[in-house]
Amino acid sequence: MTAPTRATQAAPALRAPRGPRRPPAGPVPASGAWREGDPVADRRFADVGTFDLESGARLPDVRVAYETYGELAPDGSNAVLVLHALTGDAHVHGAAGPGQSTAGWWESMIGPGAPVDTDRYFVVAPNVLGGCQGTTGPSSTAPDGHPWGGRFPRVTTRDQVMVEIELARLLGIESWAAVVGASMGGMRVLEWAILGPEAGIEVRSFAAVATCAQSSGDQIAWAHPQLGAIRADPRWNGGDYYDAPDGEGPHAGLAVARQIAHTTYRTAHELDERFGRLPQGGEDPLVDGRYAVQSYLDHHGDKLARRFDANSYLRLTESMMTHDIGRDRGGVEAALAQVTARPLVVAVDSDRLFPPAQSARVAAALGDDVPVHTITSDFGHDGFLIEHDQLGPLVRDLLGEVARADVV
Repeated sequence: MTAPTRATQAAPALRAPRGPRRPPAGPVPASGAWREGDPVADRRFADVGTFDLESGARLPDVRVAYETYGELAPDGSNAVLVLHALTGDAHVHGAAGPGQSTAGWWESMIGPGAPVDTDRYFVVAPNVLGGCQGTTGPSSTAPDGHPWGGRFPRVTTRDQVMVEIELARLLGIESWAAVVGASMGGMRVLEWAILGPEAGIEVRSFAAVATCAQSSGDQIAWAHPQLGAIRADPRWNGGDYYDAPDGEGPHAGLAVARQIAHTTYRTAHELDERFGRLPQGGEDPLVDGRYAVQSYLDHHGDKLARRFDANSYLRLTESMMTHDIGRDRGGVEAALAQVTARPLVVAVDSDRLFPPAQSARVAAALGDDVPVHTITSDFGHDGFLIEHDQLGPLVRDLLGEVARADVV
């Protein structure tokens, strides 16, 4: 293993759009992945070694891209781990720029004076194993000098957390004040609550937001056509497309996958109130035109295809499908009964992808006195990104409780 390095450079309103959405100029790149030679932006890198995966495959020379915010206290007591969702990355705070196509995805929650106050806490945000923004994944170079592509092995939530544990060790972190994440990130939060202490890294508290302990049949069913959409795109080419010119990658399949997913991230109420059956401005659905909601989904599909990677989307979605905190631990309830960290369990009342009942199961397994804190939102699963006025105080209070317990 080598020490971490830093390369040198660096709520929408409920209404229909008034005019047509115009996609960004230029063809869609074959992959939106960060690749060697691209500007590094705020990424740091850590080489964490070789891993034997749950699938039985061995993955060599794993590298983790991560970002940090704030300063680690001399006693190491103020470290907070933030884990991103499916198409997120390590950039939770800060502007977009060269090498970083999007602004921080959780600006409302992470930063100076925010609920996770970087004037007080040292925040570590890694890009997940299998991702496409600097951590080893399908777009990374394999030992033969070519991108892994479709050869990249399947990974699980547990594999991803084991990689993050090695990152923590390299950073010298022996205790997290909190591990925080939502959706796919929340799946890793729950694994951290078990695997961290087993590996000798204390987890004093955690926030599992809009997530589950075990993927459901419904979630697997929604994921299946997304995988099929990518693999049915002839330009996917079995996962070998990284040398394709702009416009010749599997962007159509990836866009359709995103459209399916995005529908599950929002609610019927919002889509009906915001769009209803209104036609897109200047278009006639009776003459090959679109409804406004179709334009909205087209926009989000195009947007993701320009910043993400189709193979990463496949592997990360598959990791979510296989997520089961109870696997080889006697079931979900037995697994969560091992957890000793201070919990925060949060659901979104209108979430149709991770319904509140899944959060209730997590809370019940953690203990009779563990409540489910419910965010009220019209925005469904995406409420964890939008309703920061409700989520922020819950996370701030959790960190305050941990600080008070540390003093005692």
